[in-house]
Amino acid sequence: MGKITGFLEYERETEVYVDVAERTKTYKEFTQPLPEKSLKNQGARCMDCGIPFCHSGCPLGNLIPDFNDAVYKGNWKEASQILHSTNNFPEFTGRLCPAPCEEACVLGINEDPVAIEMIEKNIVERAFDEGWITPQIPSLKTGKNIAIVGSGPSGLAAAQQLNNAGHKVIVFERDAHVGGLLRYGIPDFKLEKHIIERRIRILKDEGVLFKTNCTIGADITTTQLQENFDAVLLCTGANQSRLLNIPGAENEAVVPAMDFLSQNNKRVAGQPFDEKDILASGKHVIVIGGGDTGSDCIGTSIRQGAASVTNFEIMDKAPTIRPKDQPWPYWPMRLRTSSSHEEGVERNWAVATKEFLIDEEGNLKRLITVQVQWKKKGGRFEMMEIPDTQKEWPCELALLALGFTGPDPKLALDAGLATDQRSNYKASPKNYKTSASNIFTAGDARRGQSLIVWAISEGREAAYHIDKHLMGSSNLPRKGEGDLPRI
Repeated sequence: MGKITGFLEYERETEVYVDVAERTKTYKEFTQPLPEKSLKNQGARCMDCGIPFCHSGCPLGNLIPDFNDAVYKGNWKEASQILHSTNNFPEFTGRLCPAPCEEACVLGINEDPVAIEMIEKNIVERAFDEGWITPQIPSLKTGKNIAIVGSGPSGLAAAQQLNNAGHKVIVFERDAHVGGLLRYGIPDFKLEKHIIERRIRILKDEGVLFKTNCTIGADITTTQLQENFDAVLLCTGANQSRLLNIPGAENEAVVPAMDFLSQNNKRVAGQPFDEKDILASGKHVIVIGGGDTGSDCIGTSIRQGAASVTNFEIMDKAPTIRPKDQPWPYWPMRLRTSSSHEEGVERNWAVATKEFLIDEEGNLKRLITVQVQWKKKGGRFEMMEIPDTQKEWPCELALLALGFTGPDPKLALDAGLATDQRSNYKASPKNYKTSASNIFTAGDARRGQSLIVWAISEGREAAYHIDKHLMGSSNLPRKGEGDLPRI
């Protein structure tokens, strides 16, 4: 905890944003940090709640009251040690996590919760600035070789944990650079890519090896991995985009969100790409899907100079306060407004897209929607179209941010993996083993599309099970147990 009376003395403060007109001129991050005194006050707000439910809200089991108390007392190095004991990459979660810990904060029952995510980000940035985060090279070498497929947050977390245990780890990545969706899916205005490079340098210095431009199932078969490595971990993510099966959806101006975001990230980084330019510049853009990916498409379209940006969400507009049927400390489905939403977008709820209208030259010009309503039948909600609510909208670029259906099915076929009803790689929740010999899986590939903080948690858990599988037992930590300090 922080100061005993801190939650009574200090109100919640968070980092402020650069003005919209200025921040949308670039792809750089635009948060302005608070002074140290204000950060200490925010740590002081962590109350003596008895049972810190923030622990249960965090998939990593971060020791939140402990690092809040250290920040309040000005012990920043100690705070970093505590934070890194359960979280390999707080610089990622501190920027990108929706903070389920804050929704579970006891103070949040009747006041604004502790600004946990912001504190986390400032701890790790202070640690990097002070030079406290350095490579921790393991002294023990087990002689075991492990292949990790995919360099997103779950793959990177597993790689660091297994390397710490003394195993030789090689991470295979199909793209030209490491990072997975952190690099190619998250816009730079939310995560500048030098933040990834900074951490990758640490991992390389610790001994983790990376092989990029390598597609498993094509360049190397899973059988070859099984023959040449003691264990294989699949952290490929759930990268199959959900599409719309309606007239006109095959037009080249109807684009999966991740294709749009990935290309723009390459463009910003000065990296080449083979596909045709997908640009919102001067166009009426409609983003279909109201989640984080849709929000990222909105912010990117605005920065590209779209003539207008409109957002459709098929669900009803959520309430701004916690719904009664979603009590604390559970994650509530309430209306969330991102920084991109604030930059200039027309938001619409309970809207279903029915058809894309293509002109004689083959160009997307408009689309047709209908209003819907959701009614509960037999314990489940069913969508019903409202008669006489059809509407046409100007649209020259449609971005489909509809989520993902699962991991690459070609890899499952190549490896002979069993899949579950949602097409995820099926694995035992007890040890993350798949149906194939010495192949494990973790992250979105195992549990479906989820949060970065869950991916890191899955990677750490998979590392424990692989280490135990190879060595008979493991000293790697489980959720909330903590780890040896890396600084």
